[in-house]
Amino acid sequence: MPSVKHAAPAPGAHSYILRAAPHPRRTLIVAIVAVVMLTLIGFLLRSHPVDLQLSQAFNAAHVGALGAFTSAVYVAIGPVPAIIGTALVAVAIGFVGRNWRRAAAFAGVVGLTWVPSDLVKILVDRPRPDAQLLAHPYSPAQVDASYPSGHTVFIVALVIAALYLLVGTRWFRVGVVVGGVLVAVVVLSVVIDGLHYTSDALASVVWALAVAPAARLVWVDWILARFWPGRR
Repeated sequence: MPSVKHAAPAPGAHSYILRAAPHPRRTLIVAIVAVVMLTLIGFLLRSHPVDLQLSQAFNAAHVGALGAFTSAVYVAIGPVPAIIGTALVAVAIGFVGRNWRRAAAFAGVVGLTWVPSDLVKILVDRPRPDAQLLAHPYSPAQVDASYPSGHTVFIVALVIAALYLLVGTRWFRVGVVVGGVLVAVVVLSVVIDGLHYTSDALASVVWALAVAPAARLVWVDWILARFWPGRR
């Protein structure tokens, strides 16, 4: 593990996302424990889909305008749009704030929180909800694994990274509200679409909340601090 000195956050630091973590070891331990526990839970859920009936109940709502909306949400934040969107937001952050380290920090937090969840998805290999058991199965059928939900991990990671940028500004509370609504919309969308069990989506929220601080630590405090030092 890299040996890097971590200074306590300074009140006058230019951006919270670039401040050194005050408790790096605790941050890493929380993330590691969460990843291990969520992986084990994933294996249990794979053999015991205890929330199948709840997922079926949500999928029953996939009709009319609501069904069209949730399907559109799923397409809008697919892997390719998510990558492009993150890159565009990062570029905007760089131009507006004239701080490209902050922009790189934002993109890195999103990426390092989101991408590793796919490794757990491959490892656990939980099947998607059985289309034959759903009232409104999604089309085209998605053939990759179900746990955790990459769409949900992405949107929570995006919100957390944005909130890191907004800490200490008048926009932080607005960001919390808007971010909470976005997360709720995506969670409900992937479940109503019948693409994920409710446990997939909830586990994804926990994943992002636990992993994002560690992702910020590794990317900003270790990598950027070493290879791209600069102002906060």
